[in-house]
Amino acid sequence: MAAQSEVHSVSLSEVVPQSRWKHVLHGLRRDKFLYVLIAPGLLFFLIFKYVPMWGVVIAFQDYSPYLGVSGSEWVGFEHFIRFFSNQDFYLLFRNTMAISLLSLVFFFPLPILLALLLNELRSAVYKKWIQSIVYMPHFLSWVIIAGITFLLLSQSSGIINKMLVSLGFAKYDFLTNANSFWILLTVQNVWKEAGWGTIIFLAAIAGVDPGLYEAAKMDGAGRMRQAWHVTLPAIRSVIIILFILKLGHIMDVGFEQVFLMMNGAVSSVADVFETYAYRLGIQQGQFSFSTAVGLFKSVVGLILVIAANKLAKRFGEEGVY
Repeated sequence: MAAQSEVHSVSLSEVVPQSRWKHVLHGLRRDKFLYVLIAPGLLFFLIFKYVPMWGVVIAFQDYSPYLGVSGSEWVGFEHFIRFFSNQDFYLLFRNTMAISLLSLVFFFPLPILLALLLNELRSAVYKKWIQSIVYMPHFLSWVIIAGITFLLLSQSSGIINKMLVSLGFAKYDFLTNANSFWILLTVQNVWKEAGWGTIIFLAAIAGVDPGLYEAAKMDGAGRMRQAWHVTLPAIRSVIIILFILKLGHIMDVGFEQVFLMMNGAVSSVADVFETYAYRLGIQQGQFSFSTAVGLFKSVVGLILVIAANKLAKRFGEEGVY
C-alpha cells in the first residue's frame, strides 16, 4: 500500500506540471499575435532599463574603465558620503525640488482641465483640430523649443522685448534673470507637454457610463456640475495612478531642457542633480560619483512611489500595484 501511494503521489507530481505547461503553451499559441505586439516594448525595457541596472554597482567602487567592473576597487558608501557632505548638495536639492514641485502644482492639473474642456466640445471636427494643435508641441525637441524661447525672449533681439519697447516699457531680462528662471522652465514644460498629457484622461473620460450623465441631467445638473460630480469621480483612479507615477520622477526635471536654458547668470538656480552628474561624470570622468548621484535620485523616487501607493490604498483607492 505504501508503494502504491508513493507511485500515486509521484504520478500526480508529474502530471500537474505537464498540464500546467500545456496550459501555458496553449495560451502562448492562442495569443501569439498579442505577444508579438508587446515584444518591442518588452525589448525596450529589457535592453535600456533593466540590463543597464547592472552598472549601478560602480557607485560602490572606485571605477576605472581600464580595470572594468570586476577589477575596480570596492569603496562602499564613500561616494554617497562625499555627495551628502558636499556643500553643493543642498543647492542641487533645492533647485531640483523647486522645479519639480512647480511642475507638479501647475503642470499636472492642466491636462485634466484641458481634457475636461475638450470633452465639452460638441463639434467633432473642431475637437480634432484643437487636439492636433495642443499635441503638436510634444513632437518638438527641446533644442527647437530653446531656440524659439531665445527668439521670443532675448533681451537684444527678442520679439517680446521689441513689443515692450514699442509700447513704451523697458526691456526685461527673461533669460538671465535668476528670479524668473524656474517660472520660465515651468511655462516651457506646460506648453510642450500639457496637450499630450490629455490623451490618457480623454481615454478615461470616454469610458464613463453615459447613464451617469443622463441621471445627472434628470437631477438638474448643468455641464459644470456634471464634470465635477460625474466625470472627475469617474476618472479619479486614473488621476491617482498618474500622480503616484509622477512622484516617482520628482527628482527628474529634464536634463535637456535645463542644460539648454542654463547660463552663467542663472547657474545658482539652474544647476540640478542631472546637470551635476553630467558635469562630473561625462566632463570630468568621475563615473562612480555620478552613478551614486543617479542612484540616489532613483531611490528617492522609489520611496515616494511606495509611500504614495500605500497612502492611496489606505484611503480605499486602487493604487499602482
